Amino acid sequence: IMPYLSVSVTRDAAGHFFEVELENLGVGPAIIESVAMRYRGKLHPLTDYNGDLHRFLVAQAPELDSIQFYSSTIIGKGTAIPANAGFQMISVGGPPEEYQLITRTLQRLLQEGLDYEITYRSIQGERWRIRQDSQGPERLD
Repeated sequence: IMPYLSVSVTRDAAGHFFEVELENLGVGPAIIESVAMRYRGKLHPLTDYNGDLHRFLVAQAPELDSIQFYSSTIIGKGTAIPANAGFQMISVGGPPEEYQLITRTLQRLLQEGLDYEITYRSIQGERWRIRQDSQGPERLD
């Protein structure tokens, strides 16, 4: 059993749709232990934002608060992602201006050092971590 989490980003400029999804491409469920965002050298546990990626992003880039057509799902300790399944963290769809705003703003945040760190475990207790710059999950045990 080895859950294999990966962050997937969908950008559909023609359909004005943007999505960030956490996918489990491995065998067995991935059980989240912690999710944190790193920005400008500071680690921000997502629990400080009630597990909501949208709230974190708006705190860093207030202009994102104007986006009306979005969906954001709370993620936190104990969230289980089954094998071969995805967990939508945030999606934006609607007017082209909102698509352009989210993609432009995220590109800027990435250039300013935006990163993620997700720690999870298997049902057998083996622990892994993924980050934006990692080449797949890093075993912690």
